[in-house]
Amino acid sequence: MPETRRSLRIAWIGAGPGLEETGGVAGVATELLHGLAELGHRIDCFLPRSVRTLPLRLEQAENITFIWGTSDWRWNRWYSRSPMTAFVSGLISRSVASLRLRREIAGRHASEPFDVIYQFSNIETLAMPAALRRRVPLVIHPETHVAGELRSLIAERRLSLRCQPAYMFAALVVIMSIRAALQRVRIRRARLLVCISAVFRDHLVRDYGFPVDSTVVIPNPVSLERFAGLDLQPRRPPTVLVLGRVSLRKGIEDVVAVAGELLERRSDARVRVVGGPSLWSDYTKLLEDLPAENAEYAGALAASEIPTELAHSGVLLQASRYEPFALTVAEALAAGVPVVGTSEVGAIADVDRRVAAEVQPGDVEGMTAAVERLLEEVRAQPEQMRELARAEAERLFAPDVVCRKISLALEQLVEGPGPLHSPPLPEVRQPV
Repeated sequence: MPETRRSLRIAWIGAGPGLEETGGVAGVATELLHGLAELGHRIDCFLPRSVRTLPLRLEQAENITFIWGTSDWRWNRWYSRSPMTAFVSGLISRSVASLRLRREIAGRHASEPFDVIYQFSNIETLAMPAALRRRVPLVIHPETHVAGELRSLIAERRLSLRCQPAYMFAALVVIMSIRAALQRVRIRRARLLVCISAVFRDHLVRDYGFPVDSTVVIPNPVSLERFAGLDLQPRRPPTVLVLGRVSLRKGIEDVVAVAGELLERRSDARVRVVGGPSLWSDYTKLLEDLPAENAEYAGALAASEIPTELAHSGVLLQASRYEPFALTVAEALAAGVPVVGTSEVGAIADVDRRVAAEVQPGDVEGMTAAVERLLEEVRAQPEQMRELARAEAERLFAPDVVCRKISLALEQLVEGPGPLHSPPLPEVRQPV
């Protein structure tokens, strides 16, 4: 990857990479850091946690420096033995550690000024030094927003109360209300908002009053190598894979209904749900209603097992009611698997409709029909469908494509004032 037009000095704050090459937010951080460094940018990455091993390609990158915080948060301590205490104590621990990083960021800026501060994943992180707010442009690149999560929690209160105690629901409403108010204030400090989808941008503009002219829409990257060279052996009968958290806003009740509809239609497809609950939302109780004749809940799998799981699937179903992006969609396409998703799923917006069906949230009949249609296409032309799905992942979510767009947006921001516009995406190829 050749260098960009200008090498920027970037302070990265917020979420960082994981211990291994995996998916999720940590995987996105890995791809972004590596890609921006490959373009010639110099990055000081400030992470609130204690020192740990990182993916080898990041540790070997000459123009990335990692500065560690002091958080020593651990699982299975008195403060993390239950999902709720782990959720709350984790928030507090990251906040305190972020505050401690402020002095380090300010000191490094004084020695060699930063061109931009890049705040990834978390809107309300406390690591941004107050003294730099008007001197260094702040870019926020959120992966979700609490106002959307809170709206989903209230809309799904009956489901939440069926699955979890009332006290947890009440506590979450209070915590999320406070966080949403804090995010509404802190997001306005950004000079640029990197939005991972157009539908997510619209939510942020509406919920937080952020100016649309200061936004740019750039999708998340996905590691294409992780899903390359898979031994594609789809199960028989064909599998409709539901991959991700079994929690709030994921449309789990609609997944159960789709399984029932497929059974009623005498379809030979089987629904397979893979994933576990989040720290603060557990909808696994809803899966007790899955029809045993054509559906199963496999539980959570290790990240290393996901590529193989996708290789054995016919179609991915993403039934979410609110979904800023959905990395599972990008990963499925990278594995050559077509997807069915709702109009709230940000990742499917620009995907060729031959391998990505879009339906309205809650439209069980539409989801079922789309699943059956795509499975029939896969039966009729398996190689063509796999190749097209993979090509769409390469076109839209390849790390070098995504990082070049982010690099261009950062350069435009640093070079001077004025409205920023999303770099144009290639035209979506329509069926012939």
